[in-house]
Amino acid sequence: MSIKRLLFIIFIPLFSFSQKENAPSKDFVLGRFNYKNHPNFTEVASAHSNKSIYLNKDVYKAFIEMYELAKTEHISLKIISGTRNFDEQKAIWERKWKIYNQLKPIDRAKKILEYSSMPSSSRHHWGTDIDLNSLNNTYFEKGKGKAEYQWLLNNAHKFGFYQVYSNKTNGRTGYNLERWHWSYLPLASRYLHFYKKHITYSDINNFSGSQLAGSLNIISDYVNGISKQAKTFINN
Repeated sequence: MSIKRLLFIIFIPLFSFSQKENAPSKDFVLGRFNYKNHPNFTEVASAHSNKSIYLNKDVYKAFIEMYELAKTEHISLKIISGTRNFDEQKAIWERKWKIYNQLKPIDRAKKILEYSSMPSSSRHHWGTDIDLNSLNNTYFEKGKGKAEYQWLLNNAHKFGFYQVYSNKTNGRTGYNLERWHWSYLPLASRYLHFYKKHITYSDINNFSGSQLAGSLNIISDYVNGISKQAKTFINN
């Protein structure tokens, strides 16, 4: 049996997981928990990242299967960002808030939101989303990066991973194009459903500019501003 066929058989069970084990809560989807001691999370091995990164165990298992297949086809995948809790996302947001201090608050927020989420609204809180290889879109436009991106477009969905922040030509709202950001939808879709059902703008607080979340439509335009392909997966 070929390696590709074997891997295809292996990854099918990854789409099923324990409802109890992954039951979400408001604190969880808002990133207000410590993933380092959470029973559903595990640290990524050094072979897959050059720094300490944690992911949901099911997500990491799926990534390893994808990584192994990619390697047989001479494609290298490296995780450069994974789970970030509220405090870590707040640190990113506050740093950028200071950088753009010459702008009005609403324009500050919009500038940051081109590529970074408000704390309590990031998919990275859930341990389901990963950034791969580079945080620069142009890296994926030629040479090695283009080959990696094309491989992901052709194969990542077989393992449950989808690019959620595609271009906006089809009316997608929210963040700009992120070729590096891939989400494990078999699990992330459940968390998104819970988020939209239970989280309100009053839950997004305790950081600079948080009062702007409602006027910026953070939940409808950003949290739910995912690719058509991702929405199709969720609706099927």
